[in-house]
Amino acid sequence: MRNPENTRKRIIASASILFNTKGYKATSISDITTKAGITKGAIYKHFKDKSDLEKACLMEMTNRVFDEVTRRIIEAPDVKSKLWSILDYFGGYRLNPPVEGGCPLMNAAIEVDDADPVLKKVVSTIMIGLQKGIAKVIQNGIDRNQFQKDVDVNEYATMMYSAIEGGIMMMKVTDNDHNLMAVIQFLKRDIERKSI
Repeated sequence: MRNPENTRKRIIASASILFNTKGYKATSISDITTKAGITKGAIYKHFKDKSDLEKACLMEMTNRVFDEVTRRIIEAPDVKSKLWSILDYFGGYRLNPPVEGGCPLMNAAIEVDDADPVLKKVVSTIMIGLQKGIAKVIQNGIDRNQFQKDVDVNEYATMMYSAIEGGIMMMKVTDNDHNLMAVIQFLKRDIERKSI
């Protein structure tokens, strides 16, 4: 007897790799059935359509990233360590990518732009959530007198997140992590200056 939950997981695992390496639009349902070793019927038993599968895969990939970042934040003792733990996580992307193909959120953001409003909304929601998470860490640091009070929390979170994603993009395009490491070192120095 087949386990429907295992089949769903296998579909998401196979489709996620294809979406994140080949692209959402370039990946066909046939590509996914071949990689997962299943039929089209199995896909449509678990997902309404390809768009539904794309959303599920993006959520699964980004949840893996968020879970690890959240764990590191919780374990860090103060705001500086918490922010540095975020930077260290993304600094390890080249040697230890959480998902084959690189940052799933950046890959999806670049591809969907205005061509796929449904997936674009999912990307936007996840990005806003990540920025809010960084902002919450900073605000907690301010509230605990660990970070300068004159910092615009939302502005700093946006700058930090944008700089990290820009460094990841440059790493992917240039096939080296020099730019990402430069971004991380700059942000660490700035966080050090703003920490109390």
